[in-house]
Amino acid sequence: MNLDVQAYNNSQSAEVQLICNLLAEQISFHLPEAESKIWHAHPVWFLEDNPIVGYSKQKPGIRLMFWSGKSFEEDKLNVLGGKFEDASIFYNSADEINSTDLKNWLQKAKAIQWDYKNIVKRKGVLERLK
Repeated sequence: MNLDVQAYNNSQSAEVQLICNLLAEQISFHLPEAESKIWHAHPVWFLEDNPIVGYSKQKPGIRLMFWSGKSFEEDKLNVLGGKFEDASIFYNSADEINSTDLKNWLQKAKAIQWDYKNIVKRKGVLERLK
């Protein structure tokens, strides 16, 4: 695991650490070609410099966010905004993580991508890559 991601996980409380470690392990396992790093203070995985998936600690729990998740058309993923293509799910316990769902979402994250890498260059306009 990326040392910066591990440091982020280690800085969390015990239960949150379990959630973060499990997510990081599963993301790295199912997206071995993805580069992980701390981006905007949170762990994020990238494919060809395009953000794909990441998580962050928020009041409702650990938010697992897929940058193109709205296009996955998954009922369990919440679409919070309307401007971008992101969708997420919150976890408060490692037991809440369904490994089958997570695997499916990670496969979709690889197959369905919107171009966030060039969003600034396109003045906020997203284009679908895959």
